[in-house]
Amino acid sequence: MKADHKSVTKLLNMAKGQIEGILKMVEADRYCIDISNQMLATTAILKKANKAVLTAHLQSCVKTNLNEEGIAQIEEIIQIIDKLN
Repeated sequence: MKADHKSVTKLLNMAKGQIEGILKMVEADRYCIDISNQMLATTAILKKANKAVLTAHLQSCVKTNLNEEGIAQIEEIIQIIDKLN
């Protein structure tokens, strides 16, 4: 993996901790909206980690195997990915 291992690991550990907290909330029969909000927060963290992995893949693995036109297209895709979050 070409993405920054430290930042991706940190994000995944954050998501893991949130999921553990969500499980406790479900077991404690907490308010549904509170649980849903925590799920959305966890999803956002996972999306951020995925974005980092995909961006690194495009900027390294894929870019290595393309010509200049393909590199320009990759940069366009990265710009779109940035707008997703």
